[in-house]
Amino acid sequence: MKGTFSAPLAVTAVLAGAIAAAVAAPPGATANPLRVGMYAHDGVVEVLVTNTSDHIVRVPKWQLPDADLQAKLFRISVDGKPVAYAGPLVKRGLPSPADFAILAPGETRRTLVDLSTYYDMRQPGLYTVTLASPLQHASLSDGRMLTTARGLPMLLQSAPVQFFSKGATHGPYARKPGSGGTVVNGVTYVGCSSTQISGAGDAVVQARVYSENAKGYLNTGTVGSRYTTWFGAYTSSRYNTAQQHFTAIDAALDQSNGQVTINCGCNQNYYAYVYPNQPYQIYVCKVFWTAPLTGTDSKAGTLIHETSHFNNVASTDDHVYGQTAAKNLATSDPDSALDNADNHEYLAENNPKLN
Repeated sequence: MKGTFSAPLAVTAVLAGAIAAAVAAPPGATANPLRVGMYAHDGVVEVLVTNTSDHIVRVPKWQLPDADLQAKLFRISVDGKPVAYAGPLVKRGLPSPADFAILAPGETRRTLVDLSTYYDMRQPGLYTVTLASPLQHASLSDGRMLTTARGLPMLLQSAPVQFFSKGATHGPYARKPGSGGTVVNGVTYVGCSSTQISGAGDAVVQARVYSENAKGYLNTGTVGSRYTTWFGAYTSSRYNTAQQHFTAIDAALDQSNGQVTINCGCNQNYYAYVYPNQPYQIYVCKVFWTAPLTGTDSKAGTLIHETSHFNNVASTDDHVYGQTAAKNLATSDPDSALDNADNHEYLAENNPKLN
């Protein structure tokens, strides 16, 4: 859904206090050339992203608000309580040239997003919405990357906006997981050929090996380079969180009565994706089939990554992708590393091997 609000609706909403506007630069990122204006009314936000620089800005499309959200770009609460995201969470590789949106100097990209399609907004109350999208791989036409002084991606960030809602009557909670499929060795396969069943089955076996090993490593209380590389400086609280995550990941993958579902119906250039409120169905995509069985960004590691996303497992997000970015995140922001699916995957894959 793209377009504009009608004038009567906008005026009425302003008078009622249901629309707020914000234009903000990310804190500590004054060089960010992208400025955000955001307006909200009863579950729908209008987002204006403007390139204020004299250079072209290239941004991966999934990092920009769109009517078809492909990532958890918004932080939402109702009456101070977090609202669950239930849209797709995707494991991606490096973006191709076709994956970038191009914003010319002075250009404004204007989009309407129905948040209630992707977030559970059934509860009535006062909603607070903030856009907070990491700009990994975004750059200027002069070659400068949009990174902070700490080497992390800048944020495409708005100030919070608020609106009252009576509660959505539609949304992602109505989306039902696929049913049916073929159960082989305790795993359900949907839309998979015999060759795909064999390959994905091997990946499940190796993912179980990975999760068991990672759980065992953490349960010994070891704080070696393997832990600090992927989850950062030690605190007992963060270490306990990592332990809990891998205990839950291991338990989820060890299920053997058809609960774990591999869906082969995705034809996108991703590794895989899940809906976090639909355990334990994992949609494997084109890049999954070309990945190695084990090692960095492997089939087995992808299943660790995706399993960590489920709300009843570790409820991770995708702050950054790739080993280099994951290491930087662990060093600069350990709390976010513990919330990042790739960091969990890389600790489990342990390639190259760390102690």
